[in-house]
Amino acid sequence: MALNVKPTRSELINLKRRIKLSERGYKLLKMKRDGLILEFFKVLAEAKDLRNDLAVKYARAQEMIAIAETVEGSIGVKAAAFSASESPQIDLKSKNIMGVVVPKIESRSVKKTLTERGYGVLGTSSAIDEAAEAFEDLVETIILSAELETTMKRLLDEIEGTKRRVNALEFKVIPELIEARNFIKMRLDEMEREELFRMKRVKGKSEK
Repeated sequence: MALNVKPTRSELINLKRRIKLSERGYKLLKMKRDGLILEFFKVLAEAKDLRNDLAVKYARAQEMIAIAETVEGSIGVKAAAFSASESPQIDLKSKNIMGVVVPKIESRSVKKTLTERGYGVLGTSSAIDEAAEAFEDLVETIILSAELETTMKRLLDEIEGTKRRVNALEFKVIPELIEARNFIKMRLDEMEREELFRMKRVKGKSEK
């Protein structure tokens, strides 16, 4: 880079300004990167707990549906499932984490009361109720898990992008600017010495 710059005082001033801006940007990006990493590990801890919870709830839902099919038969279970009058509703919104837009998923009508499930309470056993409740719990956990997993991915993408910009500033941009600044300072000093030497020679000749 030093070979492509003009050794002038205006260029030196410009380079000093760019170095200062780059160093400020570097510090801000490092702070952002560190903050994003902290947020990522917070979400990761939640996601790990939720994954375990998801596995437990999935196993319970499978167990409850197996019991319900044993008691009511597969046709009875399907009839109860199709009798629901209202399907779960998903609203996809967004929130901001340190400049990163991540999803905020809100759900409605996932958990239902006995009457909201639509099947006749008198005509079915408690096994149907327990299976329905287990699957409602599972669906709610799946929705929350989807929100956290997507948040982690977006945070990770932003962390990687920020790390690349930090590394570019630290190992390429700032060192090249400093190299160019030092080159110009050296050339200006040389030119100043040459000019001083020339003036002394001219003065010496004029005195003779």
